Amino acid sequence: ICSGPYASARERYGFMPLAVPEVQRSTSYRAYLIVNRDSPFNQLQDLRGQTFAFTDPDSNTGKLVPTFWLAELKLRPETFFKRIIYTYSHDNSILAVARGLVAGAAVDGLVWEYYQATNPVFTSQTRIIKKSDAYGIPPLVTSRQLPAAERERLQQTLLSMHQDPEGRKILAELLIDRFLPVQEERYEPIRSMQRDLARLKEEPHAPEPQK
Repeated sequence: ICSGPYASARERYGFMPLAVPEVQRSTSYRAYLIVNRDSPFNQLQDLRGQTFAFTDPDSNTGKLVPTFWLAELKLRPETFFKRIIYTYSHDNSILAVARGLVAGAAVDGLVWEYYQATNPVFTSQTRIIKKSDAYGIPPLVTSRQLPAAERERLQQTLLSMHQDPEGRKILAELLIDRFLPVQEERYEPIRSMQRDLARLKEEPHAPEPQK
């Protein structure tokens, strides 16, 4: 599940953490702000009055982070951008930027790096102009209603995958080193950002761009 909903709604919806993937020896990830390779845009402010792609309304890297960036500048997405679309996947957002359907998008850095390493036909048509701080990587979760014994069995299977030949093969194809236990403190920066965003929304905003 995306780190944003996990950080904000774990207790409300009863998510139980199973494990997190370790990628390149890290259990953190970042949001990438991307634009088309041939575009003139080099910073977030350059995208004023352009069309922008969010992934999902609840996405951390695909919605919360870029909204927070703008709030720090006392700006709002709905007035800063000419138009906003939701693609509902990071793959689709990368594709939209690569094909010039939108001027920019914020995407999960892990997804961008995966395609850049395995099939860069679309990522090669994009440029990264900003990276976020590091956040806890999206965890694997289960329902609180799942019996404890079954949850423990699933968790142990994930945590031991890298010790099994078939498991190592699967992980390698996903560019994952191994699975590790969830560390709750890794998601506190997201919760802090959510609180800060709520506070910033109450402050006066910069004037809307000229139409």
